[in-house]
Amino acid sequence: MALQSVYTLSGGQKSRLAFANIAMLKPNYLILDEPTNHLDVETVAALGAALNRFSGGVVLVSHDEQLIEMVCKELWVVKDRMVVNLEGGLEEYRKQVYKQLQLIS
Repeated sequence: MALQSVYTLSGGQKSRLAFANIAMLKPNYLILDEPTNHLDVETVAALGAALNRFSGGVVLVSHDEQLIEMVCKELWVVKDRMVVNLEGGLEEYRKQVYKQLQLIS
C-alpha cells in the first residue's frame, strides 16, 4: 500500500491513510463526525484501537454502536433540541429508547 497511488486505494484504505496523516500532526483533540461511514469491520476495529491509544480529547458523533462501545467514556445525546449527558452509557440509552417505543405502541 505504501507505493500505491491514492486513487487506487479502497475507501477503508483511504480512511486509514487520512487518520495516519492526522495522527502525524499530533493534535490535542479530534472532532469526528460519523468516522465509520464506509469502513469495513476490520477498519472500524483499528479506528477504535487508535482512538483508545490517543492521549488527547475526542468528540465523536456516531450512530455506530460498536465504535461507541469501544471508545466512549461519556455519552451525550440530543434530546428535545438539547444536548444532555446520559448517565449509564449506551445501555441506558437503549433502555430509554425502548421505553419510549413502548409508550408509542
